[in-house]
Parts: sequence; C-alpha cells; structure tokens
Amino acid sequence: MEQPKNQLNIELSAEVAEGIYSNLAIISHSSSEFIVDFIRIMPGTPKANVKSRIILTPEHAKRLLLAMEDNVAKYESQHGKIKVDNGNQPPIPMFGGGEA
Repeated sequence: MEQPKNQLNIELSAEVAEGIYSNLAIISHSSSEFIVDFIRIMPGTPKANVKSRIILTPEHAKRLLLAMEDNVAKYESQHGKIKVDNGNQPPIPMFGGGEA
C-alpha cells in the first residue's frame, strides 16, 4: 500500500512509549530557542535531576503553546475545569522563565 504524499510516518520505541514522569518544568529562552527542562521532585529530597530537555525554535514553542491550550480546553470540556492549587505547590515555581 502506497503512503499518501506529505504523510509523516512516526515511530515510537518501547522505551520512549513508557514516558518520563515530571512534576516540574523550567522554561528558559534565548533569541533563537526555547529550552524546556522536565524535572521530577520527590518530597523530602533536597535535590532533583532534569529527566528530559526539549529545545524548540520560537515558532515551534508557539505551536506547542497553541496545541496545549487547545488540548486543555478539550480536556476541560469533557472532564471539567482543571483546578490549580497554588497553596500546595513546591517552593519552586512550576514554570520559570527568562533568558538562558
């Protein structure tokens, strides 16, 4: 069977399909890229390691933002509003910012 033009064949290895849990993301940027570090913080542990780093062009960062907004809206329409409890957050902000 011939694949239609402009169709992207995306493969997902078993290792990547397992995913990486993250409960903190630090976002920074330069003039040419956005860097998103995904971190897992464990209660009572003073140290946390970056589990994954994603580097995006500004255009792809904007597309990711729009896709996340769209997906959150769809999720909330099916499951109700997502509550963000700022009183229970770790002392580090969930999303940081600034120039790298």
